[in-house]
Amino acid sequence: MSGVKRKRNVLNVKQKLEILQKLDNRESASTDAENVLNEGNTISHSAALQSVETLLDYMGQRGFDYGDITAVRKIRVDIQEMNKQQKQRRITNFFKQ
Repeated sequence: MSGVKRKRNVLNVKQKLEILQKLDNRESASTDAENVLNEGNTISHSAALQSVETLLDYMGQRGFDYGDITAVRKIRVDIQEMNKQQKQRRITNFFKQ
C-alpha cells in the first residue's frame, strides 16, 4: 500500500468551534459537519474516533443530557466496529496475495 495517497478532509479549528458553539446552544450541527466531511473526501476511523472522544469530553463538561451522551457513545462503538472490520479485511487481503 505504499505509494497510495488518500485525500483527507478534516474539520479545521474554526469549523470545529462553530459546531461546538451550535451544540452548546442546543442547535443541530450535524448538517454542517456532514457537508464538510462529504465533499468527496473521507476521514480515517482513528481521526473520527478522536473527534468523538473530544466531543464526549466536551459534552460531559457542558452537562449535556444522558440521552445525548449515550447517542454519541453509540457512534463511538460503531466507529470502533468499522475500524475492526477494516483491519480484518486488510489482514485477509494480505494473506490472499
